[in-house]
Amino acid sequence: MTAAPNQDLFAAGRPQPKAGILDITPYKPGKSTAEGVAHPVKLSGNENILGCSPKAREAFLAAASDLNLYPDGRGTVLRAAIAERWNLEPERLVLGCGTDELLHLINQVFLEPGDNIVQGEYAFGAYGIGARACQAEVRSAKEPNQRIDVDLMLGLVDERTRLMFVTNPANPTGTYTTADELARLQAALPPSVVLVVDAAYAEFCDAPDFTDGLPLARAAQNVIVTHTFSKLHGLAALRVGWAYAPIGIADAIDRIRPPFNVSVPGLAAAVAALADEAFQAKSKAHVLKWRPWLTQQFGGLGLPVTPSGANFVLVEFPRTPGKTAPEAEAFLASRGLIVRGVANYGLPNHLRITIGLEEHNRALVEALAAFLKG
Repeated sequence: MTAAPNQDLFAAGRPQPKAGILDITPYKPGKSTAEGVAHPVKLSGNENILGCSPKAREAFLAAASDLNLYPDGRGTVLRAAIAERWNLEPERLVLGCGTDELLHLINQVFLEPGDNIVQGEYAFGAYGIGARACQAEVRSAKEPNQRIDVDLMLGLVDERTRLMFVTNPANPTGTYTTADELARLQAALPPSVVLVVDAAYAEFCDAPDFTDGLPLARAAQNVIVTHTFSKLHGLAALRVGWAYAPIGIADAIDRIRPPFNVSVPGLAAAVAALADEAFQAKSKAHVLKWRPWLTQQFGGLGLPVTPSGANFVLVEFPRTPGKTAPEAEAFLASRGLIVRGVANYGLPNHLRITIGLEEHNRALVEALAAFLKG
């Protein structure tokens, strides 16, 4: 017999989740369908619009003959390839089923009930979800101009702060924290507080004062940097991420990491993707060409764009009825262009739009011109 949809599954006498779990708002991914449109263009997930490396695809297909085998639990070949590319110590690397898993593991390693994390006002939702699952408090510092403010972040730190999260560049704003700001932040933190730098979009930022945090993490004893193969490398479906941490922290994360958490095809494709520098360069060049073009075009329509160092732009819409962000999102969807509303991040007047192919970008501008004129 099927239970009624609104039936209380956790009534008295039944198994109960621990305190706080049911108060967590689930992560809301970007939409992937549009009503009445058979094949919409998805510009809501910040995926690599060029696909993935042909070499990575070949490696993935070749791995099909080994689907009966467990993967190397340590991901030895991939860890060695990452270590060689960035000149890192392989023993300080931990692989994850995407960066998301690593972020949850980091929360589990450090947080006890009553502890807290500090993040920016518009921080990626996974940080808070993982912290609340550990019965920890989430503290969010205001972001003037949608940028991390070092002093406001530090002002929320107390004796129960265990972790501070900085996305660089940030999602969903696209802004970045400079190398000097990141160094000042780390220097002012108590040694017991771990600074976690989520560098998922780092490869798309070409600003001379930008850093992904790795130079800082090499010597610091309280800095973790995470990277992903989902964005630049276009392997979002395979869920492969990595973290670089002090040896003791890497060991602690590894102790609770699920065995075989990165699949055989995922490991093979990631190694091949890392070696395909031509595809990486092509992907970055595409973003660096069309990001400023879209910024200029949207600005010409009277839509302010937050300066971005990522593969997307954050666009602000008027509060005037008929011209709002939700109405623009619906209008674009009717034309087969799916973008991301970010009201759940506290940005109800904005849309986050992934950099598309040339025809997508031009269609976006044309559609928004029509929307604003109508």
